Amino acid sequence: MRYLPAVALAAFALPLSAFAADPYSYAQPSVVRVTHLDLDLGVDFDQKALAGTATLKLDWKDPQAPELVLDTRDLKIAKVEALGAGGAVSPLKFTLAASDKELGEKLTIAAPKHPAEVRITYATVPTASGLQWLTPEQTADKKQALMFSQSESIHARSWVPLQDSPAIRFTYDAHITAPKGVRVLMSAINDAKHPLDGDFTFDQPHPIPSYLLAIAAGGLDVRETGPRSAVYAEPGVVAKAAHEFEDTEKLIAATEKLYGPYAWTRYDILVLPPSFPFGGMENPNMTFATPTVLVGDKSLVSLVSHELAHSWSGNLVTSASWRDIWLNEGFTTYVQGRITEAVYGKTQADEEALLSARALEKGLAKMPVNAQKLTPSPRAVGADDALTDVAYDKGSWFLHTLEQRFGRDNFDAYLKGYFAHFAFQSIDTETMLAYMKTNLLDKYPGKMSVAEVRAWVYEPGVPKDAPLPTVARFDNIDAERTAFLDGTLGADKLDAKTWNTQEWMYFLDRLPDAPPLTKMQELDTAWHLTGTPNAEIGMRWYAHAIAAGDKAVWNAAGEHMQRIGRLYLTTPVYRAFAATPDGLAFAEGIYAKAKPAYHPMTQKAVEGIFAKAKAHPGKAT
Repeated sequence: MRYLPAVALAAFALPLSAFAADPYSYAQPSVVRVTHLDLDLGVDFDQKALAGTATLKLDWKDPQAPELVLDTRDLKIAKVEALGAGGAVSPLKFTLAASDKELGEKLTIAAPKHPAEVRITYATVPTASGLQWLTPEQTADKKQALMFSQSESIHARSWVPLQDSPAIRFTYDAHITAPKGVRVLMSAINDAKHPLDGDFTFDQPHPIPSYLLAIAAGGLDVRETGPRSAVYAEPGVVAKAAHEFEDTEKLIAATEKLYGPYAWTRYDILVLPPSFPFGGMENPNMTFATPTVLVGDKSLVSLVSHELAHSWSGNLVTSASWRDIWLNEGFTTYVQGRITEAVYGKTQADEEALLSARALEKGLAKMPVNAQKLTPSPRAVGADDALTDVAYDKGSWFLHTLEQRFGRDNFDAYLKGYFAHFAFQSIDTETMLAYMKTNLLDKYPGKMSVAEVRAWVYEPGVPKDAPLPTVARFDNIDAERTAFLDGTLGADKLDAKTWNTQEWMYFLDRLPDAPPLTKMQELDTAWHLTGTPNAEIGMRWYAHAIAAGDKAVWNAAGEHMQRIGRLYLTTPVYRAFAATPDGLAFAEGIYAKAKPAYHPMTQKAVEGIFAKAKAHPGKAT
């Protein structure tokens, strides 16, 4: 890792030693580092388990180190062996510490002779936090079981014993066996023409952090969408997905024009069942995506722009800790907007930026001070909890501010140089800021001060002079919303026939938290929002209608909650229900039906909403 001179770091001086050790990992990279992972696993749908071996190549840093420490969670470790020259194998003693609720179990392997490779034989459990096993009935086509991983943030340790920290990068190869007829995919180069013979091999030659390790297996079909892109999905979904994502090559080319060559050879997309807990996951070579973006009009393909952007910001240049995750998500959200503008026009990009900024402004008022910072105290939040709107939208807003101050051409050149300079490295905020001082602030003096940068990064909230785009259609929507709420404009007179998804989202986002019931009923009569297949609109509509006391939407809201496991689109509806005793009881009944198809992360989030509602009845969740 290339660090900047001390004089550059001084301007952003913080006690960096506080971040030298990842608080979410037991790994000791100053003692020994994993440089390569060799997986040999079998996929067992009946047992809901992966079983086999993980062989780790090691770079020992401390000549006196007596042991190797790895991260695990709920793994069944059968044995650990040292691999020597000429194929010699010798057993190694190991211990698993008591389980920590968040970190899992520390695996300590006695290795005083510092073997170059260690092989661990193990199996996962059906409840592994980083894997979801779906029965055929829980898939879109309802024909074949399906399994997929979600390693971010610290869930790779639940299916591979490793150093589970974004600061540690490794290459990997894998041999995966599965039942015949099943397609296996990983975060590596995938062969669309591979026979479904139950035997798959993969190679990831670029060093990646553990949270980008990914696997999926099931009844998956494939459609090529360009010379270096394809879409994978269940057979009943793949054609629709291929149509929605047919602009993928245009998106790649637009990003390359801005920020340099795509470094990963291929960019494929796997569309998963609705239980996938996130919008998308930027696994190298193979983005995992939610089907909730398949609305037919490409209005939500900014998700692809976002995950593709990660190929530069996040996968190529990676935050060294979850405290620094804004280096991934804030930069990526900014780049996403630039891609959207290049391919779909400035209006859509500006609408999405303003939509996010306004939602952030509203959300900041409810956040504790630490959570409002781009660099929160890392021990005050869980690793999963670091992925907030602040990391995404405040981080992006900061970069938009830099673009405005320094000019687009200058900022583009800076960002392109930044990606090239730190390629395939994990860095912290202070390293990024030191590079920025030398290559942006000092290069163009008088545009922005160190104090202003520090305020964005280390202080809560958003600076009052933060620039926002002007969106004429949003201004008109603001006026219509106000007139509708004060009774001077009927719901049927709203100019909503021409609204796109983003404009409906904006209209609904800025309604009162608990709008008048009569207004919600009037709106539904005019525009039939209850039962909408558009999940972005549905989430906003149901949350507001439930808060208004409209029980007529409850059953449709329950269907939305059962159909979608994506956290962002489901938990707001649960929160709205949990605000009242009757609503909480209804939501618990829906959850009982939906839980088997929910990802473990979604289950944890929903159960947390219920627990909070019961602990503080009558208060907003």
